[in-house]
Amino acid sequence: MALATLVCLLTTYSATAEPVVIGGDSPPGLPRNGPDQPSSAPPDNLQRGERVVGGAGQGRVAERVTESEAIAALAEELDRQTAADMFAGAVMVSRDGETIFAKAKGCADIERQIPNDVDTAFGIGSMGKMFTGTAILQLVQAGRVSLDDPLSAYLPDYPNEAMAAATIHQLLTHTAGAGNIFGPDEIELFNANREDLTEPEDFIALFGERSPRFEPGSSWEYSNYGFILLGRIIETVSGESYFDYVRKHIFQPAGMNSTDNYPVSELPPKTAIGYTRVPPGERLSGHPVGGQLPPLRPNTDSLPYRGGPAGGGYSTVGDLIRFATALRENKLLDEEHTELLIAGKVASMGSSRYAYGFSDELSGDGVRVVGHNGGAPGIYGQLLIFPDSGYVVAVLANRDPQGAIGVIQSISSRLPAK
Repeated sequence: MALATLVCLLTTYSATAEPVVIGGDSPPGLPRNGPDQPSSAPPDNLQRGERVVGGAGQGRVAERVTESEAIAALAEELDRQTAADMFAGAVMVSRDGETIFAKAKGCADIERQIPNDVDTAFGIGSMGKMFTGTAILQLVQAGRVSLDDPLSAYLPDYPNEAMAAATIHQLLTHTAGAGNIFGPDEIELFNANREDLTEPEDFIALFGERSPRFEPGSSWEYSNYGFILLGRIIETVSGESYFDYVRKHIFQPAGMNSTDNYPVSELPPKTAIGYTRVPPGERLSGHPVGGQLPPLRPNTDSLPYRGGPAGGGYSTVGDLIRFATALRENKLLDEEHTELLIAGKVASMGSSRYAYGFSDELSGDGVRVVGHNGGAPGIYGQLLIFPDSGYVVAVLANRDPQGAIGVIQSISSRLPAK
């Protein structure tokens, strides 16, 4: 391991005393239908078939233990994944809005030897879909958008008639057949136009002629382009840019002062560089098996111009906890529309049901968890909200997803159910 990496591994920030270490199991592998994405794709998704919560209902279900024992197991797993050079990032756990654990590991910038801390901003990938879903539900609550309306009600000039017939509900639940924008079939077109794709309407100009991949409402397929269309609807209804709207109506009311869809040329100083072991042109596929780990490299060649309605923005673990708290306290939506936002609507993966930019899942032992993840080479993040117990877990990493997934599973399967 390079000396610079080793120094950062040893330079960690902790907001709590070191917990007592208890016994643990081997790090779990990738979740069902886990990360598999070209390294040339931007950090907005894990491809069609993305696991959107992951951890709460995956594989082995650890025994539920006391809160202190669960936190100790989390700390042990963090140490294990960091020592294996598989994790760098930050983790925060709260209950009823009070932080009970916060720790960061590894380097935000290996070359300059800048360690991560709990205030470091990380790429959040598709987690940004939660903000888009919340924004649409705010407009629904205000009576300005109807979930049953077709896309054409808000974008009357949309170039494909069949796609224009898809409803807002179908776009929100990935049942519109809207397709991807940087999957295997689209990546060359996306890369050729990367620097020109700065606003939602730019994506429509490039991809809007396409027909739906299936009859809207007949199937489920993870769709980044569908959320781009939702972002454009937010703009036409509100009269604000998507970026201004979510900043004004979500980030500011929730106190998320370190969250935004920054252009890559304007990233704040305290932003982690993503580091991947995936060579250019290859795909994320799982834990390395045997042998020496491939070298780390910055993921800067895969970053989009800026984040947007489908994801790709930046946040901190603290801001994600604040977002969850604002939802729980009905600061962003009233109680009825908050539950409408997060309640599962259609079957997606395994025990998961997709809601409106959120996944709603029952673990193997019956514990409900809602949230979303996001990942790509050099990026993984996840927000897990446990409505029945009041726990919230936020994990953000500037490494490939595998190590962070192990960390998430170690805590989500052990926290008390009530």
